[in-house]
Amino acid sequence: MRQGKVFYKTHLAGIITETNDGDYVFQYEDDYVTNHPHKFISFTMPVQHEAYTEKRLFPFFEGLIPEGWLLDIASENWKINKNDRMGLLLACCQNCIGAVSVEPITEEDEK
Repeated sequence: MRQGKVFYKTHLAGIITETNDGDYVFQYEDDYVTNHPHKFISFTMPVQHEAYTEKRLFPFFEGLIPEGWLLDIASENWKINKNDRMGLLLACCQNCIGAVSVEPITEEDEK
C-alpha cells in the first residue's frame, strides 16, 4: 500500500492511497471538510466525508503527472516505470504548478 498527503495550497486536504489490490482511494481529512467545505481539489471530487474509490488513478491526479519528455526524464531519473502512475504521482507532484501538491507518506511518517 502506498499513500500520499494531498495539500490544497498549505492545507492538508486529504490522503490518496493505492491499496494492495490496486484500487485507489481518496479521503478528505475531517478537519478539512469542517473548515474548508467549498475548497475542493477538483470539480469531480467535491469536499465530503465519504471516501472516493476507483479502479484506476483518479483523472485529476493523473493530470498532475508529467507528460512527454518530462515524463521520460522523471521515469529515467527515478527509475520508475511509466505505467506506475502512483509511483510517478508520489515522486513528481510535491511541487506542482497550481494549488494541489502530493507528498509521499513514508513508513517513518506512520510511526
